[in-house]
Amino acid sequence: MTQSAPVVNHHAGQAGFAGPIGSAVGLVMLVAGRRRDRMVADLAAVTPSDHVVDIGCGPGGAAGAAARRGARVTGVDPAPAMLRLARIFVRERAIRWVEGASEELPLPDGTATVAWATATVHHWPDVTTALTEIHRVLTPGGRFVTMERDVAVDATGLASHGWTEAQARTFADLCRAANFTDVRVDRHAAGRRSFWAVRAVRP
Repeated sequence: MTQSAPVVNHHAGQAGFAGPIGSAVGLVMLVAGRRRDRMVADLAAVTPSDHVVDIGCGPGGAAGAAARRGARVTGVDPAPAMLRLARIFVRERAIRWVEGASEELPLPDGTATVAWATATVHHWPDVTTALTEIHRVLTPGGRFVTMERDVAVDATGLASHGWTEAQARTFADLCRAANFTDVRVDRHAAGRRSFWAVRAVRP
């Protein structure tokens, strides 16, 4: 009997962030995600010549990390509560904040040199469509990076928000199926936490 591939968007049905609770969660994300935000900028090798698209930017920490390296940044998120926090707390002028979803990115074709998604893929409603969109907005040679928290196979509740190794490798396979190349999967430590990173290139 063939085992089915693990689901990488296993929290796709969760309600979005809104209201005071959403704002409180966003503030926690902004403070707790600082190491991860610097790490994704390192993994993407961000330079001042880049245009970075932060998909599911949340309160804007990773977008800010890219802007501080001199890049132009577009932060995209479906939750107005998160974008409000980003505008308040992340003041770099090189960032444009836009409401939108991974499945319908509000950017023209071939305009970004880097796209990333940190701790958001496990919430995407439609991973296949989102990967097609990311491929569309990246320039040839553009870099794509995803990071998800390393979670235990039997994790439940908040502890399950992330990926197991099998889920990270399944997502890598989905990237290959979406015509990305040079796909690699790595595990990285940031303080007491570990993350799975999937990196790929748009040919």
